[in-house]
Amino acid sequence: MSALRALVWGENVHEHRNEAVREIYPDGMHTVIARGLSERGGIDVSTATLQEPEHGLSAERLAETDVLLWWGHIAHHEVADDVVTRVHKRVLEGMGLVVLHSGHFSKIFRRLMGTTCTLTWREAAEKERLWVCNPGHPIAAGIDRYFELPHTEMYGEPFAVPPPEEQVFISWFAGGEVFRSGCCWRRGNGKIFYFRPGHETYPIYYDDNVRRVIHNGVLWARPEGVWVDSFDDCRNIPADDAPEARAIRPE
Repeated sequence: MSALRALVWGENVHEHRNEAVREIYPDGMHTVIARGLSERGGIDVSTATLQEPEHGLSAERLAETDVLLWWGHIAHHEVADDVVTRVHKRVLEGMGLVVLHSGHFSKIFRRLMGTTCTLTWREAAEKERLWVCNPGHPIAAGIDRYFELPHTEMYGEPFAVPPPEEQVFISWFAGGEVFRSGCCWRRGNGKIFYFRPGHETYPIYYDDNVRRVIHNGVLWARPEGVWVDSFDDCRNIPADDAPEARAIRPE
């Protein structure tokens, strides 16, 4: 059986503009996320960035991708609409999508959710405690009742997304806010996992629990079938072509 194919997409802008970010992620956040997946095994991982032709998301490359991971923040508007449409189509066909942190405001996530995906936030380097809502969920495998990140950016409710079909984590912050930080949906035949941690000025993607959750999320989001959504498959079928009609047609 061939390895699951994951593609980590990174905006790759902060790393070139902000020295503090570059010190934490000298090769880019996308590289650290990809390395975390590779080290746990069972996944064939590659990366792509905003700066590449077609943002590294050509039709050919997406066709060879089982799960796409998305990190973006300050350049959502620079992602070409035709590329977003291409990714949207692949998710409906069955490609998994793992959206990380500020990717909540990406074009692709908002299109799939059909809402603004807005939230409240505060950057104050405060503690976050992520509680496991469903210990039996495969994305929570290997995680205790909760885990903590000592310094994070706060995300708070209301989070303007459709009600999650499965809620895996909920976060509590030192300022008192809570947030639905691990949410699952299905669109077409594709599975979507949103995972909150990951601000660029904190070394969150080196955290073992965060890496475990992302790895679990990729395994959960793997394709399970092929979505039928074309005019060739969805068409008018004359009565004479229906198997039941042929079976009961009088001689």
